[in-house]
Amino acid sequence: MPFAESKNARYEVPPTAGLPLYLSDLLPGSADLAAAIAHFLNVEHVQLESSGTAALVISLHALHDIAPTRDVVIVPAYTCPLVALAVAQCGLTLRICDLLPDSLSMDPVMLASLCDASTLAILPTHLCGRICAVAPIQICARACGAWVIEDAAQALGARVDGHSVGTESDLAIFSLAVGKGLTIYEGGILIARDAAVRAACAEASARLAPARPLVECQRSLELAAYTVLYRPSLLPLAYGKPLRRALQVNDWLEAAGDRFPTRTVLHRPGKWRQAVGVRALTRLAAFQTSTREQALRRLPQLRAIEGVVPFEDEEGSGTWPVLSLLMPDHSRRDAALQALWGMGCGVSLPFVHALPDYTYLNELIPAAAQDQHALPNARMLATRVLTISNSPWLDDATFASICNTLARICKQA
Repeated sequence: MPFAESKNARYEVPPTAGLPLYLSDLLPGSADLAAAIAHFLNVEHVQLESSGTAALVISLHALHDIAPTRDVVIVPAYTCPLVALAVAQCGLTLRICDLLPDSLSMDPVMLASLCDASTLAILPTHLCGRICAVAPIQICARACGAWVIEDAAQALGARVDGHSVGTESDLAIFSLAVGKGLTIYEGGILIARDAAVRAACAEASARLAPARPLVECQRSLELAAYTVLYRPSLLPLAYGKPLRRALQVNDWLEAAGDRFPTRTVLHRPGKWRQAVGVRALTRLAAFQTSTREQALRRLPQLRAIEGVVPFEDEEGSGTWPVLSLLMPDHSRRDAALQALWGMGCGVSLPFVHALPDYTYLNELIPAAAQDQHALPNARMLATRVLTISNSPWLDDATFASICNTLARICKQA
């Protein structure tokens, strides 16, 4: 069944709730964004990098510098393909852990079986801003002497017991890319609990992430364009039209933004983009409070749909860029996407596949994980999950219409 054309070509809800930038944020200036985010998170030190993926690459290089005999990184089977590419970029070995049933959290029993003396790091992921339980992962890491890096790319501002996610693990990475909340178009940060690890991360960054003026100029122009275009009246041009073009030819990877270059360019973010981020950061807490209240108000509507299971935090208070949910089965998930994806209402996918099912990652994926019977929970989740934007631009009437569509589809045999 082909994807429908949008009935509203003049208004587009973004797929996630990114913090809108003001034109006044673009005024000339110079600032220390890392220090400002450290204050926002109430942590001692933040290291700024050119993307969340760059922050992961730097973190892995730093840990391998400390423990060169360890070279295995264990990641969840359903996560961003950039995670697998970052591990490969560092010359490390990937191992993939299945998820618990109908969950975004790694299966601790399988995780324990994957850990050994060669394990360098384990990466639990707070996917879609939902906070996963990290304690079981920390137990496995301590047992084999590995580090825990919390992948909080979409969870800047999420807290557990009043503290930022990531502060109870060895490291955490956050993304400042578009749609993640606070953005400088492309950027990332890392936090490290131990002073020696922090020093190793700083040294790795100095070695691997030089100033690249041409790249920074490109990012600055992209940031300015994003500031202008990130509004419902212009998103049909910047986001909607390319999305619908990809859907018309059933290119789901392009539609979901799942096709990435094999290597991430590391460089130093410039002071002007940092100043833009510092200005916007003053509005982030209020924005996240508003989107959290909106999400909590809308969750009961999703829970009321028979067969729909919305994801919620396992602990703490996460961020809410999207509302993520499971449909009853693959066919009804796909029917929901056919009805809603590309219609301008912010329905989308986190990622199209579990990691082993991206053909362009085949050379990076362990042979055991490529067996179609392996990782059944992650593969099942990939066929049933979808997301609904939690942007303030998605009004109550449109959200109710989405819920009605999902309810109608769930009633189908």
